[in-house]
Amino acid sequence: MTLRMAAEWAPHEAVWIGFPHLAEEWAGRIDAARRDVAAFANAVHDGGRGEEVRLVVNDDAQAEIAAKLVDPGVRILVEPLGDIWLRDTGPIVAGTGAARCARNFRFNWWGEKFVMPGDQEVGAALASGSGLPVDEQDWVLEGGAIDVDGTGLCVTTEECLLNQNRNPSLTREDIAVRLHQSLGIERLLWLGNGLVGDHTDGHVDNLARFVGEGRLAIPVAAGGDDPNAAIYADARARAEAFGDVEIVDLPSPGRVEIDGEIAAASYMNFYIGNSTVVVPTYGSPNDAAAVEALAGLFPGRRTVGIPARAIIVGGGSFHCSSQQLPC
Repeated sequence: MTLRMAAEWAPHEAVWIGFPHLAEEWAGRIDAARRDVAAFANAVHDGGRGEEVRLVVNDDAQAEIAAKLVDPGVRILVEPLGDIWLRDTGPIVAGTGAARCARNFRFNWWGEKFVMPGDQEVGAALASGSGLPVDEQDWVLEGGAIDVDGTGLCVTTEECLLNQNRNPSLTREDIAVRLHQSLGIERLLWLGNGLVGDHTDGHVDNLARFVGEGRLAIPVAAGGDDPNAAIYADARARAEAFGDVEIVDLPSPGRVEIDGEIAAASYMNFYIGNSTVVVPTYGSPNDAAAVEALAGLFPGRRTVGIPARAIIVGGGSFHCSSQQLPC
């Protein structure tokens, strides 16, 4: 039986969140990045009203640091890891209930860019520690490269999944077959490129996200200096041509620079928890509008904006640092 990956808004048993520990990855801002991640974890836990949060720390010393930042109900889990981006290194769970299985895809550090010990082992370790059967996959896939609506519909980008630095021997058709076999994906919407400055080679969770069955949120460019205006327009055109989705407009933070370089800042990197939707904010004029827009899309959940300018220094945001465990 083919198991299907659930939509993110389906109920979660827990969520794994990575905690920063490699100072060299954060350009002098690791303490601020830790505070960003802790605020994210606390919001998702929501005083016990949300879901179990398993904050994954590299060692006991990091556990002590984390314990001072998170609420008492947040579980601190010591498990060696490299970078914090568990969306990509953690397991992707297919199926629900007793039929759940953790798909542990190969991880090659986003095309051998940022090699760190622990990244290739943490996925299976987290899955096994949660009592899940682990199915080792023989091809490269990162969780941030796909988004699903739970009905078998998936959105991705050509820039990432067709990149020669991932699975050079696989064709577009091969990848579609494997996504069906691994995650129950039946329909695949291919977008083009991801955001400017995204070192993941265009992960879709920074560009377009499902906010309901057949409902795809895509940003609207913020002014003439938005570095991703053409990318948003191309994504919208491809989604319209696909014809099987309703497009929902969401704001863009516009041009966000960190140390003089364009950052891959996006409100699309929100996380949908059991009780709370967490939206990264960047000190942009559109921050409040993005939070309000997402609140309207998830009326049964509280929606909060949390500063993410420190965590993005490491190359990602809240969705990137998390991986949910569906019930």
